[in-house]
Amino acid sequence: MHKIIFIGLFLFIIGNTTVFAQTETNAVLVAKDTLKSNDIDPLTPAKAAFYSAVLPGLGQAYNKKYWKIPLVYGAIGTSLYFYIDSNKKYHQYRDAYKSRLEGYVTDDLAFLDNNRLIAGQKFYQRNRDLSALFVVAFYALNIIDANVDAALIQFNVDENLSIRPVLYPNDVTLKTNVGLTFNYNF
Repeated sequence: MHKIIFIGLFLFIIGNTTVFAQTETNAVLVAKDTLKSNDIDPLTPAKAAFYSAVLPGLGQAYNKKYWKIPLVYGAIGTSLYFYIDSNKKYHQYRDAYKSRLEGYVTDDLAFLDNNRLIAGQKFYQRNRDLSALFVVAFYALNIIDANVDAALIQFNVDENLSIRPVLYPNDVTLKTNVGLTFNYNF
């Protein structure tokens, strides 16, 4: 009786494993494409530069680098503030010097002699010109930053592409060698 149960159990196990081992013959194997096709728009850097040229900081917003917008306005605004302040003081010293040459003495800079008024004019004129140069430089830097950032966004920098330092032993001298490996995973 035990032999019959054992043989029946044996046939049952073998029959079930052969049933589960069979697969559909109509199944189609599809390989997953692990490489994504990133759409590259060649006009993206030009758009970002144009937006930054129209309104400083707009190119950074187009690139979704919102943290750069306060830096842009801070740099341009500070330079513009110093330009306006130096221009105001330059005109104040110039007007005081002109009125002194005409024979009028003004109360605001009466304690300065003519040489000091001329030196003050030169000092504030130089600062005004440098501040104007900084305004233009930061405006151009804003446009260049938006353009370069938009161009760099399109580069492929995922985990499949990497360069790593490698330490490996030399087979002959048994000293440690240093090298770089270029890895690309498919």
